[in-house]
Amino acid sequence: MLTDLLQQSEALPFNFNHLVRRVKNIMIPMRDGIKLAADLYVPQDAPAGQSLPVVMEYTPYRKDELDVLQRRYATYLPENGYIFARIDVRGTGASEGISTDEYLPQEQEDGYDAIEWMASQTWCDSHVNMMGISYGGFTCLQVATQAPPHLTSVIPVDFTDDRYTDECHYRGGLMRLYYDIAYYGGFMVAWNALPPDPEFSGSEWAEKWEQHLAHNEPYLLKWYKHQTDGPYWHKGSVRFFPEKIKCPVFMIGGWRDGYPNPPLRLYEALQIPRKVWIGPWNHAFPDTAIPGPRVEYLQEIVRWLDHWCKDKPTGIMDEPPIVVYMQHSQKPVVDRLDSDGQWRAETGWPPPGASETALYLGSEYNLTSAKGQTSGRDDFEYKADVGVTGGLYSSGIQFGLPGDQRPDEAFSLVYTGRPLEEEVSILGRPRAELYFASTAKVIGVTVSLCDVAPDGSSHLICKGTLNATRRDSMTQPSPLTPGHIYELHINLDCTAWKFAKGNRIRLVIAGADWPNIWPTPQLCTNSIFRGPDKPSRLILPAVPSSGSAVPPAFAPSPVPVQRHSDSAHPPVWQVVYDVLTGRVSTLIDLKSSSRVNGNTVLERRSKSSFEVDPENPAQASAWGRHIKRIIRPNHEMEAKSVITVQATRNHFHINIDLEVKINQASTFSKRWMESVPRELL
Repeated sequence: MLTDLLQQSEALPFNFNHLVRRVKNIMIPMRDGIKLAADLYVPQDAPAGQSLPVVMEYTPYRKDELDVLQRRYATYLPENGYIFARIDVRGTGASEGISTDEYLPQEQEDGYDAIEWMASQTWCDSHVNMMGISYGGFTCLQVATQAPPHLTSVIPVDFTDDRYTDECHYRGGLMRLYYDIAYYGGFMVAWNALPPDPEFSGSEWAEKWEQHLAHNEPYLLKWYKHQTDGPYWHKGSVRFFPEKIKCPVFMIGGWRDGYPNPPLRLYEALQIPRKVWIGPWNHAFPDTAIPGPRVEYLQEIVRWLDHWCKDKPTGIMDEPPIVVYMQHSQKPVVDRLDSDGQWRAETGWPPPGASETALYLGSEYNLTSAKGQTSGRDDFEYKADVGVTGGLYSSGIQFGLPGDQRPDEAFSLVYTGRPLEEEVSILGRPRAELYFASTAKVIGVTVSLCDVAPDGSSHLICKGTLNATRRDSMTQPSPLTPGHIYELHINLDCTAWKFAKGNRIRLVIAGADWPNIWPTPQLCTNSIFRGPDKPSRLILPAVPSSGSAVPPAFAPSPVPVQRHSDSAHPPVWQVVYDVLTGRVSTLIDLKSSSRVNGNTVLERRSKSSFEVDPENPAQASAWGRHIKRIIRPNHEMEAKSVITVQATRNHFHINIDLEVKINQASTFSKRWMESVPRELL
């Protein structure tokens, strides 16, 4: 019973919340004998003998360093009558086993076993839910496809349903550049090399750490070796088998997140009770996300849980199933805190009254509702450093909103409509249908939708990218025939936007998205064809000015935020143009620290640099260094990974170095070196 569980518990660090206690390092047995480590957060004042529903978070991001001051859900959920469980996936943190890649079938099987084990405990009332952001959001859906009998509901936040088309590794069949090296792919090498907390691991501490050091592998090498879509990516992509999800799903996303497309796409595919809530947010929980408005999302999650676990009449399932934030035109300030706009609700998807509006590329670089009467062609040169004003892909890094697009537009093909005579609202995925030719065999095409204000500033709404060699298939690419005209269909990211009267709609076409995407290797001239026989066009998902339902009201977030540039240690995001050589480099530098408890401080530092010569894009390069420190009295543990990727016309040459230190003395090191052929990238 819960009484027995509380007897094993401890107070939270700093007496942060006297209503919640924590049980450290519960070891959950898997069917093959491996044990996963879990921390449980339990309400202090639950009646003796009572059992409660569980909310489970399942990630590789080390439960032992959870900062309860930042992760409010760890205490909010217990305060509202739920046990919160944070579990390290196999081979990470304090769990046993090894980790050789993300989202393995074994990981999903383990999630099933963890759910069923918790449901069988006397302190659980048989209701187990999953909730998580990013990796934790992915695992919600992936484990749900295993249909554990006691999985009551899942709440994925900022997630994907397709690991190839909508993930942090590839985009439109092109390989992403900065993110995996500057952040996730690099820091996981260091993160997985750190030991579990010795205070709670007992006699198995050294053995478990040695196992992780000896057998864990960098995920990044596998991503570089799988450059086309296929079974490797499908195993964790619920888009291909949504019918396997049997429990209710509450999906939360953001328009400035790296995963804006999956929520509404998956909503349409699922056949179980479901809700979608999308704000203007980046890759963060809705109470701290930038840009805002920030809201108290935990109140909505408890309403959802109370409905499905406690049969309480919360009314949440009587509200519209789709609630989105309709963004409005505003000045494109990179470090803005909020987005102008308003909440909008729909009764279903596609939304009632939705239609498609086509705007054709015209002879005067304009966008018009009528097809051109004469044929024409517009050329643009491939410039590999275009994209710096488009912002940084958001899948973990908390800054990087797009700025004014005009510097990039100067080196792109730009088509602009006339000033609007009335407001225009769009909701969904715009797409571009382009008649395209190139002098290269390999080239990417990036299409941006922008809102141009009367003062000329250009605000990026959303973007789409396609490797033209993947025009017919993401699994079996084929090179272009130079000069041959192809019809390309390029989906832009899902969005909700209201163009103001007097503003103009703009379509921007380029051959690069630096530093988000690896440049393709061949210099070239590209052509867009237009006219009656080759009607290149932009298609907008138009919707009525008002939604089909009344949106609910949300409580404002209680968490204060500040602009990144106002913080004590603001992140560094620099673009440097070398006037003499013409090379362009991007520098990103992040550092943070947090106190986990009275004895433990966690420090993180990520620094990375990316360089391209627009006259020789084949030899673009990337470098990233990641340092993670766990500092305790007289005991500092550090893991450092350094990743270098040097591209050539035909290969990626990858070097990964890992070093682990205790009190500045080197205790472990390992190196991985690979040369991976480029597959029409």
